[in-house]
Amino acid sequence: MSPVLRFAPSPTGLIHIGNARTALLNALVARRQGGTFVLRFDDTDAERSRAEYADQTEIDLAWLGIVPDLVVRQSDRMELYAEAAERLKASGRLYPCYETAEELERRRRIQLARGQPPIYDRAALTLTEDDRRALEAQGRRPHWRFRLQPRLVAWDDLVRGASHVDCASLSDPVLVREDGTYLYTLPSVVDDIALGITDVVRGEDHVTNTGVQIQLFEALGGAAPRFGHHNLLTTVSGEGLSKRSGALSLHQLAADGYEPLAVAALAVLVGSSEAVRPVADLDELASLVDLAHISRAPAKFDESELDNLNARFVHAMSYEAAQPRLEDLRIGGGEAFWNAIRANLSRFGDALRWWGIVEGPVSPEIVDKALTDAALELLPPEPWDGSTWKIWTEAVRAETGLKGRALFMPLRLALTGLDHGPELAVLLPLIGPERARERLNGEVA
Repeated sequence: MSPVLRFAPSPTGLIHIGNARTALLNALVARRQGGTFVLRFDDTDAERSRAEYADQTEIDLAWLGIVPDLVVRQSDRMELYAEAAERLKASGRLYPCYETAEELERRRRIQLARGQPPIYDRAALTLTEDDRRALEAQGRRPHWRFRLQPRLVAWDDLVRGASHVDCASLSDPVLVREDGTYLYTLPSVVDDIALGITDVVRGEDHVTNTGVQIQLFEALGGAAPRFGHHNLLTTVSGEGLSKRSGALSLHQLAADGYEPLAVAALAVLVGSSEAVRPVADLDELASLVDLAHISRAPAKFDESELDNLNARFVHAMSYEAAQPRLEDLRIGGGEAFWNAIRANLSRFGDALRWWGIVEGPVSPEIVDKALTDAALELLPPEPWDGSTWKIWTEAVRAETGLKGRALFMPLRLALTGLDHGPELAVLLPLIGPERARERLNGEVA
């Protein structure tokens, strides 16, 4: 059976590179195994969910090269959750509770003071029908808890291997709030059953949830998927990433000019047994995904590592791949220009800077006027080509006796205003005789 995997973000902010790690692991496993990848928006929280964040998530995933086979929104599926809740109530697994948040906190403090685990004491199960009517007459409305079976729940984790959760140590989770809205757990399980999800790959912060969810799958008569819990992506200092802060969001990384494949490769390969390196495409990246070899240690995102990886992508980019993007930026010079500048780029957009050196205006720096005057007199006649630089500099060397850095650096500073850059043998014909003369004269051109 072909696998069905899903990425299930809450559209409450911009997805960041840590979210991209989860999305990519699911999408690439599905891609490699000929399966289905579902994008499911967990948007039952109407107060915090925003349509614009859902839309941007689809745009950001498409930027990475991920196009889901199916997109669903939980806000369109409320009838499914209501039906499941009624079934759980009828079976006695979902029961009403009337405690306020303050009452629950007071009980929790007492338990801690007594050295007891702060789990819900199931006091609501002792309420009679008359008790419930009296509480509702006071204006209280119930929240609904799922009654856990006090047993060990075990599974073979796709990342962590043999895993288990002792549900006897957990509070019965609230599935339905007082206002009738659903918390994450119930809609997630109902949808995983309805959509035929076979594999759930998600962050290790969901490990405890898995024990609860497996019991809920069983209570609803559904087959639990295989679970894999990967290490989380953190900052270099070990801090977690947040959608609401916007830090390291895919939207911002795209705006900053990073290559999507560089972002994808780093998000997937960091914290795994594979070295972080450039890949040709998502198919190659998918071939490197091995859930069983993801490290248990946190995976740290280092922006300098992304900068280095991004530069390696750009340096290796062929002219055929670069050409349409150069044309979009209105950069000329053809293949010779691209091959000359790409080793000097950190991000593709930096090509504009070097095209600006060709077209100007450039403020020349004249550090040896005698040399530049001689060089001006010895400028070769047109047409200029790739041999012009060598012919010209040999003539200037013969005239001035200068060579090496003493010859080349003053010419570079005069022609480009910079002490570094691409090969002038390529740039000189693009700069052309008129601009070269003006710059050698110290004029801005």
